[in-house]
Amino acid sequence: QVQLVESGGGSVQAGGSLRLSCAASGRTYSSYSMGWFRQAPGKEREGVACIDSLGRTNYADSVKGRFTISKDNAKNTLYLQMNSLKPEDTDMYYCAADNGLRRCRAIEYDYWGQGTQVTVSS
Repeated sequence: QVQLVESGGGSVQAGGSLRLSCAASGRTYSSYSMGWFRQAPGKEREGVACIDSLGRTNYADSVKGRFTISKDNAKNTLYLQMNSLKPEDTDMYYCAADNGLRRCRAIEYDYWGQGTQVTVSS
Protein backbone atom coordinates (compact mmCIF):
# COMPACT_ATOMS: atom_id res chain seq x y z
CA GLN A 1 0.00 0.00 0.00
CA VAL A 2 1.05 3.55 -0.71
CA GLN A 3 -0.32 6.56 1.12
CA LEU A 4 -0.18 9.96 -0.53
CA VAL A 5 -0.82 13.30 1.16
CA GLU A 6 -0.92 16.51 -0.87
CA SER A 7 -0.33 20.02 0.44
CA GLY A 8 0.41 23.47 -0.90
CA GLY A 9 -2.83 24.38 -2.60
CA GLY A 10 -4.51 27.70 -2.05
CA SER A 11 -5.76 30.88 -3.65
CA VAL A 12 -3.58 33.08 -5.78
CA GLN A 13 -3.99 35.84 -8.34
CA ALA A 14 -3.33 35.27 -12.00
CA GLY A 15 0.38 35.35 -12.74
CA GLY A 16 1.26 34.05 -9.30
CA SER A 17 2.94 30.84 -8.24
CA LEU A 18 2.25 27.87 -6.00
CA ARG A 19 4.19 24.74 -5.16
CA LEU A 20 2.30 21.54 -4.46
CA SER A 21 3.87 18.75 -2.45
CA CYS A 22 2.91 15.10 -2.20
CA ALA A 23 4.38 13.08 0.66
CA ALA A 24 4.45 9.37 -0.03
CA SER A 25 4.70 6.60 2.53
CA GLY A 26 4.43 2.87 2.38
CA ARG A 27 6.24 0.80 -0.22
CA THR A 28 9.33 1.41 -2.36
CA TYR A 29 9.18 4.83 -3.82
CA SER A 30 11.97 5.05 -6.42
CA SER A 31 10.46 2.41 -8.70
CA TYR A 32 7.10 4.16 -8.88
CA SER A 33 5.72 6.39 -11.59
CA MET A 34 4.02 9.42 -10.09
CA GLY A 35 1.98 12.29 -11.36
CA TRP A 36 -0.25 15.25 -10.77
CA PHE A 37 -3.76 15.25 -12.10
CA ARG A 38 -6.56 17.75 -11.88
CA GLN A 39 -10.29 17.54 -12.04
CA ALA A 40 -13.10 20.04 -12.16
CA PRO A 41 -16.64 19.06 -11.08
CA GLY A 42 -18.35 17.03 -13.76
CA LYS A 43 -15.20 16.60 -15.82
CA GLU A 44 -12.74 13.78 -16.28
CA ARG A 45 -9.52 13.73 -14.33
CA GLU A 46 -6.72 14.91 -16.60
CA GLY A 47 -2.98 14.45 -16.39
CA VAL A 48 -1.09 17.65 -15.66
CA ALA A 49 2.47 16.41 -15.23
CA CYS A 50 3.94 12.99 -14.62
CA ILE A 51 7.32 11.48 -13.96
CA ASP A 52 7.74 7.82 -14.77
CA SER A 53 9.86 5.18 -13.07
CA LEU A 54 12.76 6.02 -15.43
CA GLY A 55 12.64 9.67 -14.47
CA ARG A 56 11.12 10.91 -17.72
CA THR A 57 8.65 13.76 -17.45
CA ASN A 58 5.50 14.44 -19.41
CA TYR A 59 3.39 17.59 -19.34
CA ALA A 60 -0.01 18.55 -20.60
CA ASP A 61 0.27 21.08 -23.43
CA SER A 62 -1.65 23.63 -21.40
CA VAL A 63 1.02 23.75 -18.68
CA LYS A 64 4.25 23.31 -20.64
CA GLY A 65 6.73 26.03 -19.83
CA ARG A 66 4.81 27.05 -16.70
CA PHE A 67 4.73 23.94 -14.48
CA THR A 68 7.63 21.76 -13.37
CA ILE A 69 7.35 18.33 -11.77
CA SER A 70 10.14 17.00 -9.62
CA LYS A 71 10.73 14.17 -7.21
CA ASP A 72 12.94 13.92 -4.15
CA ASN A 73 13.52 10.22 -3.55
CA ALA A 74 15.34 10.83 -0.26
CA LYS A 75 12.29 12.62 1.12
CA ASN A 76 9.72 10.45 -0.67
CA THR A 77 8.10 13.62 -1.93
CA LEU A 78 6.74 14.71 -5.29
CA TYR A 79 6.48 18.39 -6.17
CA LEU A 80 4.69 20.52 -8.72
CA GLN A 81 5.99 24.03 -9.15
CA MET A 82 3.31 26.10 -10.82
CA ASN A 83 4.26 29.50 -12.23
CA SER A 84 2.35 32.05 -14.30
CA LEU A 85 -0.90 30.63 -13.04
CA LYS A 86 -4.07 31.32 -15.00
CA PRO A 87 -7.73 31.25 -13.93
CA GLU A 88 -8.21 28.14 -16.06
CA ASP A 89 -5.73 26.32 -13.80
CA THR A 90 -8.36 26.43 -11.05
CA ASP A 91 -9.12 22.84 -10.07
CA MET A 92 -8.69 20.16 -7.46
CA TYR A 93 -5.20 18.72 -7.88
CA TYR A 94 -4.44 15.10 -7.05
CA CYS A 95 -1.21 13.23 -6.60
CA ALA A 96 -1.06 9.67 -7.90
CA ALA A 97 1.41 6.80 -7.86
CA ASP A 98 1.76 3.31 -9.25
CA ASN A 99 4.51 0.73 -9.34
CA GLY A 100 6.27 0.51 -12.69
CA LEU A 101 6.33 2.41 -15.95
CA ARG A 102 3.13 4.40 -16.41
CA ARG A 103 1.91 7.03 -18.82
CA CYS A 104 0.22 10.21 -17.67
CA ARG A 105 -3.26 8.75 -17.74
CA ALA A 106 -5.40 8.58 -14.59
CA ILE A 107 -6.64 5.08 -15.38
CA GLU A 108 -3.09 3.71 -15.05
CA TYR A 109 -2.66 4.76 -11.41
CA ASP A 110 -3.95 2.85 -8.41
CA TYR A 111 -2.90 5.09 -5.53
CA TRP A 112 -4.35 8.56 -5.01
CA GLY A 113 -4.16 11.35 -2.51
CA GLN A 114 -7.17 13.25 -1.20
CA GLY A 115 -6.53 16.30 -3.37
CA THR A 116 -5.67 19.92 -2.77
CA GLN A 117 -7.62 22.85 -4.17
CA VAL A 118 -5.96 25.46 -6.36
CA THR A 119 -7.91 28.62 -7.10
CA VAL A 120 -6.59 31.32 -9.42
CA SER A 121 -8.43 34.62 -9.60
CA SER A 122 -8.23 37.10 -12.46
